[in-house]
Amino acid sequence: MIITPIIMPKWGLSMKQGTVVSWLVDVGASINVGKPIMEVETDKIASDVEAPDPGLLRRKIANPGDVFPVKALLGVMAGPEVTDAQIDDFIASYVTPVDADDAEDGAAEQAWQWVEIDAIRVRYARRGNAQDGKLPVLFIHGFGGDLDNWLFNIDAVGAQNPVIALDLPAHGQSSLTLAGTTLADLARFIAKFLDALEVPRAHLVGHSMGGAIAARLALDAPARVASLSLIGSAGLGREINAGYLAGYVAANSRRDLKPVVEQLFADASLVSRQMLDDLLKYKRLDGVSAALTELAAGLFPGGQQGELPVPSLAAGGIPLLVIWGKEDRIIPASHAALAPKSVKDAKVAVLPGAGHMVQMEKAGEVNTLLKAHVG
Repeated sequence: MIITPIIMPKWGLSMKQGTVVSWLVDVGASINVGKPIMEVETDKIASDVEAPDPGLLRRKIANPGDVFPVKALLGVMAGPEVTDAQIDDFIASYVTPVDADDAEDGAAEQAWQWVEIDAIRVRYARRGNAQDGKLPVLFIHGFGGDLDNWLFNIDAVGAQNPVIALDLPAHGQSSLTLAGTTLADLARFIAKFLDALEVPRAHLVGHSMGGAIAARLALDAPARVASLSLIGSAGLGREINAGYLAGYVAANSRRDLKPVVEQLFADASLVSRQMLDDLLKYKRLDGVSAALTELAAGLFPGGQQGELPVPSLAAGGIPLLVIWGKEDRIIPASHAALAPKSVKDAKVAVLPGAGHMVQMEKAGEVNTLLKAHVG
C-alpha cells in the first residue's frame, strides 16, 4: 500500500506557514511528477506547489483560505487499490513533523550565519551537507536583491548538493559597505567569501548582476568554478532597463516602489504587500540609496552594461547553463542567444510565462535544469 502525502512546502529559510489559495486539480485526477497541483501564498510570494511524486489525487484536506504550518498535510495521493478506510487511517495518524529550523529557541537566527570579510559583515545561509564528495552550489543574487531571491530554489537544489546563498555587500542584511563597483572587485570578494567558508571550488549560480559576477570569477579564477548557471544574467549584451534601475534606487514609498518591482515579473500579481514592505525596510536604511547609486554608476554607466564577461567564457572549459524568462523586462531575453556556443556542455533555456525573476515564477523548471547541470 503506497499513500503519498501532499504537504505544505517550505520555501526559503524563514517560512513558517502558508495559505492555500486554490487547488489546481480535482479529486480523481492522475498527477505526474512536476504537475502544479495547488497554489500557496506565503508572506513573501504566491506560487504553485508541484507534485514531487506521481499518483492519483484521492483526498483534499485543505480548503482555499486555510492557513497551515510547514509540512502540514494538505491532501493525499494513492492508487485505486487503496481503500477509503485506509486513507482515513492515514490522515488520522498523520503528525506534522517539527520543522528543524523551529526546533529550538532562536531558530530564526540559526537559519542564517555570519562571516566578516575585509571589515564587511556578510549574512549567508547553508543547506545540505558535503557527503558523497558533492561540490557546493553558491547562489549569487542580483542588484538590490538578497538571498531570499532564492527562496524557491535553495531547498530543492540542497536536496542534491550542499548549497550556500549570501547577501552581497550593501545588500540584504550584510554591512552597507560596498566591496567595489566593478565586476572584478565583486568577483574577488566572492573568492574571499569562499575562502572564509573553506570552499576551494563550487558550482556558481548567478541571477542578473550576480550572473555577471559569477562569470567574472570564472574568468579570473577558473579552477574555483566547477560550473556556471546564469539566470536572466547581466554580462552578455549592453542593453538593460535603465528606468528600472533608476526607479528602484529612487523609490522610497510603497506607491513608488510597486510599479517598479512589478517589472520583475511576468505576473505582476505576485508582488505582494509583504514583499514591498520587506524591500522598503531595506531601502530606507541609512546608506542604501548612496551605495546602490554608486554601484549602478560603476556597473551600468550611461544606462548600459559596462562589462560583458560572458562572451569571453568561450575560451574556457567550464560547463555553462543559461536560463531566461521570455517576458524579461529588465534584461532582454534576446541576450540568451549571445551565450557562447563553444563553451563546454553549453545549454540555453528560455522559459515562457516568466519575467526577470524566472527562478521564482518557474521554480520547478529552473530547479530541474539546475540540478541536472550541477549533477
